[in-house]
Amino acid sequence: MGAKIVPGSSRTAICGVLDGMLKVRVSAPAEKGKANKCLVEVLSKKLGVRKNAVRIVSGQTSPIKQVQVLGISGEVLLKRLKLNDNGGGR
Repeated sequence: MGAKIVPGSSRTAICGVLDGMLKVRVSAPAEKGKANKCLVEVLSKKLGVRKNAVRIVSGQTSPIKQVQVLGISGEVLLKRLKLNDNGGGR
């Protein structure tokens, strides 16, 4: 999945989808991999997977990243992030 990261935000939160990518604000600064680590932590927690199941495959130093999540399908990923477009409930 593609992700747009906004480092140095006042709080860490998944904001939704922007231009077909997941938009995530992270409170960590964009230095020494801190924002990347924060991204992995928030995604693993929200998706209910281990941190080592979430991997940044490209964009280590860019705000645009490609993230791989092992062990869950795309449909389950969207449900857990509450981004499915079918208007489903909670």
